[in-house]
Amino acid sequence: MTDLTTGSPSVTAAQGAAAAPSSAGSTDLRHALARVRAEVGKAVVGQEGAVTGLIIALLARGHVLLEGVPGVAKTLLVRSLSQALSLSTTRIQFTPDLMPGDVTGSLVYDAQTGGFVFREGPVFTNILLADEINRTPPKTQSALLEAMEERQVSVDGVSRRLPDPFIVAATQNPIEYEGTYTLPEAQLDRFLLKLTLDVPERDAEVEVLRRHAGGFDPRDLAGAGVTPVLDARQLEAARAAAAAVGANPDVLAYIVDLARATRRSPSVRLGVSPRGTTALLAAAKAWAWLSGYDSITPDHVQAMLVPVWRHRIQLRPEAELEGVGADAVLRSIVQQVQVPI
Repeated sequence: MTDLTTGSPSVTAAQGAAAAPSSAGSTDLRHALARVRAEVGKAVVGQEGAVTGLIIALLARGHVLLEGVPGVAKTLLVRSLSQALSLSTTRIQFTPDLMPGDVTGSLVYDAQTGGFVFREGPVFTNILLADEINRTPPKTQSALLEAMEERQVSVDGVSRRLPDPFIVAATQNPIEYEGTYTLPEAQLDRFLLKLTLDVPERDAEVEVLRRHAGGFDPRDLAGAGVTPVLDARQLEAARAAAAAVGANPDVLAYIVDLARATRRSPSVRLGVSPRGTTALLAAAKAWAWLSGYDSITPDHVQAMLVPVWRHRIQLRPEAELEGVGADAVLRSIVQQVQVPI
């Protein structure tokens, strides 16, 4: 397994279950997604946990918020993944003067017909890279709410469907506060995962330099050898297989007990909502399927809990003053809630 909370490999087996026998189709799809990770690795070094997290988001039909200091390959990661999956991607640089129509598209006058026609905005793509999303005002950020929830945009009273698949991969910088805006709670809640990208370990950073010394150009993914290994049809089959993963009543109750524990925690001002429990279920299903299981276990829930919930809870001021972070609070809650046998 890969521990998405740290991005480091883990050899822990899922609790109380053995890998389920898989159909040939599911096995082939899992092998194809493993090749996707290998293709992304040709361009991105040391971010294996984030790669797996993005794949889980695609399988669970969710969106991802990527947080990390500049230069840890957030943008390159998304571009490499879309290349390996044969999906279209569009990048929007979010700035204070960006308008909602710059995202969704707008009506423009056509001199030839004498009428107005709709010109699609960059949101009409498979993977929308919303770069530095917290640098634009809430009015423009809200333009993404309908797209993220309904997979459509409404302009001049007309709703227009977005391509399928569609996910938002948004980036934000944790240290640049000047000129940034806090993301609205409603928008944060629409991100399935919040993944943190750390500076690579020493060996990984040396490998980055070795590749650049050998002529690696991050703007030329084809030249780096990143080739498509999966298409939209195969991705949809993998999504259906992940959605079909089972969940017994005890594990469902375990997810609810964990959510209720966040609402009772003395360190938490606002706990996880029911949307958060359904998000954790979807992510756990995707992770279980990727790991070769036909039913989720408590281990799958625990593996996904921090990246799914770290952006959904609000800490009390006194906890923040003491330097307690959301990740630490969530890990503490996992230790306190009884695990079903």
